[in-house]
Amino acid sequence: MMADVGCAGILVADTFCGPMERLPREGELLAIDRMPSKAGGCAANVAISLAKQGVAAEVCGCVGADAGAEVLLEGLQGTGVGCAEIRRLDDYPTSKTVILLVEGEDRRYVHVFGANAGFEVRHIRRAWVDGLKIFYFGGLCATPGIRPDELAQLLAYCRRQGIVTVVDVVVPQEKRGMEALASLLPHIDYFLPNDDEAERLTGCDDFERQAARLLECGVRTAVITRGAEGSLAARGRRRWRAEAYRVEGIDPSGSGDAFAAGVITGVLRKWNLARTLRYAAALGASATTAIGTTDGVFDAERAAAYVREHPLSVVSSKH
Repeated sequence: MMADVGCAGILVADTFCGPMERLPREGELLAIDRMPSKAGGCAANVAISLAKQGVAAEVCGCVGADAGAEVLLEGLQGTGVGCAEIRRLDDYPTSKTVILLVEGEDRRYVHVFGANAGFEVRHIRRAWVDGLKIFYFGGLCATPGIRPDELAQLLAYCRRQGIVTVVDVVVPQEKRGMEALASLLPHIDYFLPNDDEAERLTGCDDFERQAARLLECGVRTAVITRGAEGSLAARGRRRWRAEAYRVEGIDPSGSGDAFAAGVITGVLRKWNLARTLRYAAALGASATTAIGTTDGVFDAERAAAYVREHPLSVVSSKH
C-alpha cells in the first residue's frame, strides 16, 4: 500500500531509565524495575503516531548495522509503518538516546548522533516523494548532513507537485537566529517549533511575535507549541490560540511529535485549524501517559472520543 505521509528525519533507539525518585549518588548502584529500549526520534515517533490514526505512513532515514537498528525496525514494522526507505550506514552506529526520568524533574538526555549525522537529502528519493500527499521532515537542526539549500530544493519540488510540507525542528541550546533556515522557510506549509525553539530562532520571547516573524520569513502556517500553556497557530492575519489538555503525565517524551502527528492528521483529512489543534492537543497529551514516545498515544477512535468528551477552547482572532 502506498504511503499517504512520508516521515523523513532523525531515527533514534531510545532507552528509558525510570521513573526514579532520584539520580544515583557517585559510586551508587540504583536498581529500577526495567529499562526498555524503543523506537524513537521525530520521524519514527510521528510515523507510529500516524499509524495509530489509521494513516498509511512510511519512514525515510538512516540507521547503523547494529542492534539499535533492529530496535527501530521492529518498533516501526510492529505498528505497520513502512521501512523500505530506511538506509543502513556501515560507517555510523544507530543513533541512541538514554532518557533519565526522575520524579518531579524534567528529563535528562544522553545522546549519540550516530547515523543521523550521515543522513543527507540525497537519501530522500524523488520517486518516493512523488507518491505522497504530505511530506514531513522531523529533527531539522539535529541533522548535520542535511544541507539547507538542498532541502529547500526538495521542499520547493513538493510544492510544485502539490505535496503539503510539514517541518519540525530540534534546535540546540547554543543555536541562535534563522540565517541557516532562510532558504527553507518560504517553502514550508506547516512549521512546528515549540516556544523555546521559536525564541532561539526568532530572538523574540513573545509567542505572538515569534509567529509573526516566522510568517514574515515565508512560512505559510506556523504552529508553536507551549507545553501546558497550549498552542498558537498563525496563518496570514489569522491566529488560533488553543488550550492544553490536563492529564496525569508520566513521561513527556514524544508529546511534541504526537502533536505533530495530530496536525498532519488534520491536514490530511482537510479539517479546519481549530479542529486540528484540538485533535493534536489530545494526541500530545496522551503521549505523556506512558513511558516512551508513542506507547500512550491514542488511536483514532479513542482520540475522537476524548476530544468529543473534553471540550477544549480554541480562540480565533485577526491581526
